Amino acid sequence: MKIITSKLARFISISVLLFSLLLPSLFFVPSVSAGDITAGDLWGGDDFSQQDFYDETGLGNADPRAIAASVIKVLLGFLGIIAVLIVLYAGFLWMTAAGNDDKISKAKSMMTAGVIGMVIVLAAFGIATFVMNALVTATTA
Repeated sequence: MKIITSKLARFISISVLLFSLLLPSLFFVPSVSAGDITAGDLWGGDDFSQQDFYDETGLGNADPRAIAASVIKVLLGFLGIIAVLIVLYAGFLWMTAAGNDDKISKAKSMMTAGVIGMVIVLAAFGIATFVMNALVTATTA
């Protein structure tokens, strides 16, 4: 019974919160007759050019393929940096192992994982570059 009352109290408190957040929006709705509204009022007017739209919104007019390619390059760059850091950390562990076989084996496994990660990242970068170049040449012709 206690669980049900706590769930009911939570539901009521969330409902009151949502109602209190949505209630003021009813008071700020403009009251105009239907004849006074034009398409320019609804869509922000029609007195701007396309370049003004880009400048005002800050969206830009870059090619979506170029945006996707740059995002992929940045993500793969971060993954490459992480792989290099793993290899460097594994080398540090190996150098500071002082002959301890457990630490050396852990360092070897980390170094192997880091090198495999670098190979995967480089292969993914090559494949992504090939695919993006193929898409650009296929869609521009």
